[in-house]
Amino acid sequence: MRLHVMPWALEDLDLGPNLLELGPGYGASTDLLLPRCESLTCVESDQRLARALRTHAGSPNVTVLCGDAADLQIPDSAFNAAVCFMMLHHVTPAARQDQLFAEAFRVLRPGGVFAGADSPSSPLLTVAHLFEKVSMVDPHPLPGRLEAAGFEAVQVDITRYAFRFRARKPLDRPDDQTQAALAESSALSAATPLPV
Repeated sequence: MRLHVMPWALEDLDLGPNLLELGPGYGASTDLLLPRCESLTCVESDQRLARALRTHAGSPNVTVLCGDAADLQIPDSAFNAAVCFMMLHHVTPAARQDQLFAEAFRVLRPGGVFAGADSPSSPLLTVAHLFEKVSMVDPHPLPGRLEAAGFEAVQVDITRYAFRFRARKPLDRPDDQTQAALAESSALSAATPLPV
């Protein structure tokens, strides 16, 4: 993963200064992410792994939280980017993966990037996870699932051994109330002559 999957998954991506990593596990990707940002927050659901990662990271720029990536206890619009590597298939059932996508969208700033990689289903992977609960991610409908969460500019690339995805949270648009107020203000200024 360190040599091939991560460099491929993050190729040509600017992650910005404030980065969120979902499901870092043993921290195989965390060391590689830290030089790419100013502040890295990791959310790991396994308490034992979260404790080990806190010890392993040993940097004031890394915060490790023990929590559920599908129910983040993090404020809205807190991060420039969110990433996850080889962990989506551990989020079960598949509907919780969609909750994770929605949470990633929520905690990203407008224009923020959500990116990652996972393994397509294969006999070898099935054997490797024989005694675990997994929900393998089919990369083909993944763009539609990410768009349903609100993302745009979704890209999914597939190889025999892995797939990567990238998506972006749209830039802020004025909400309907703001647009209505702007329209009313324009109409008022057009209808009311200004004093000279």
